[in-house]
Amino acid sequence: MPDIQYLLLLQNFRNATNDLFTPFAERISLFAVTYLIMIPVFIYWVVDKHKGLYALASYYLCCGFNAVVKLTACIYRPWIRDPRILPAGNAIQTATGYSFPSGHTSTAGPIYGGIAVGYRKKLPVLSVICLIALALTAFSRNYLGVHTPQDVLVALLESALSLYFMAKTFDYLHDHPEKEKLFLIGMFIFGWLAIIYITFKPYPMTYIDGKLLVNPQKMMNDGYGDTSLLIAFPLARKIEHKWVRFRAAGVSAKGILIGMIGSIPLFIMLKYMKHALDGMLGSHWGHFMNNFILVLYCIAIFPIVISLVCGREDRK
Repeated sequence: MPDIQYLLLLQNFRNATNDLFTPFAERISLFAVTYLIMIPVFIYWVVDKHKGLYALASYYLCCGFNAVVKLTACIYRPWIRDPRILPAGNAIQTATGYSFPSGHTSTAGPIYGGIAVGYRKKLPVLSVICLIALALTAFSRNYLGVHTPQDVLVALLESALSLYFMAKTFDYLHDHPEKEKLFLIGMFIFGWLAIIYITFKPYPMTYIDGKLLVNPQKMMNDGYGDTSLLIAFPLARKIEHKWVRFRAAGVSAKGILIGMIGSIPLFIMLKYMKHALDGMLGSHWGHFMNNFILVLYCIAIFPIVISLVCGREDRK
C-alpha cells in the first residue's frame, strides 16, 4: 500500500534523525486544535469583524461536515491497519477518533485559509505565512504517523470547499441580507440532523481476542463537539446581529487591550472547560456544550462588552 509505505519512509527518517523534528511537528499540530482558534476570534473582535467572521464561519462549517464524513467512513488509524506504523512521541494519545479525514487539518485549513483569503490583497505576506503554517500542519499529521496522505488531502479539500462556499454565501448575503435568516436556519437544522445521524447510524464492531478494537462511543465524542458548531453558530450570529451589532474594537492600544482581556477567559475555557463539562454531562454532551459555549462567547457574548466600550455598528 503506497500510503503505508510513505508513512514508513517518514518513520525511518524520524528514527535516523533521532526524532530531531518531532517536537516541532507535535507543537504545530497540537496548536491547530487548541489555541489557533484564538487568532480569528481576535481578528473578529479587534481588527476586522467581517474577515474574522468569514474565517470562523468557514471553520464551523468544515468541522461539522468533517465529523459527518469521518463517522460515516469509520476508517481505522494507520497503526491499526499496519502494526509496523509506530506514531511519534505522544501523538497516538492525542489522535482520537477515526482516521479519515484528518481533524487537525480540517481545523487548520479553514482558519489559516480564511485568514489567507481575507488578507491576500491587503497583507500578502501574512497570507503566505498562513499557507506555510497550513502546509506544515497538514504534513505534520503524516510525519507523526497518525494520518495517511489521503486523510490529509481530503481534509484540505473540505477546507477549500468550506472557504469557497462561505465566500459565495457572504457575497450573496451582502446583496440579499434578508436571506441570512434562511441560511442560519438551514445550518441549524443540518447540525441537529448530523447529531441524530451520528448517534443512530451503525458502526463497525471489530473484536480482537475478545476486545473491541475501536469503541464507537468514544469516537462519537469529537463528532458531538464538531457538529455542535453548526448548531451554536446560527444562534450566536442571530443574537449578535439582532441585539449586539458591535463594531470591531480597532487596532489601537484600547482595542488591543480589549481583545487581550477577552482572550483571557477564552484561553481558560479552551484549556479547562471541556474536561469539567465531560465530568458533569458525560463525554458526548460535554463535548457538545464545550463548543456550544465557546461559540456563544466568541460570536455574541464578549462582543456585548466591545459594543458597550466601543459602540455599535450603523444598522444600515
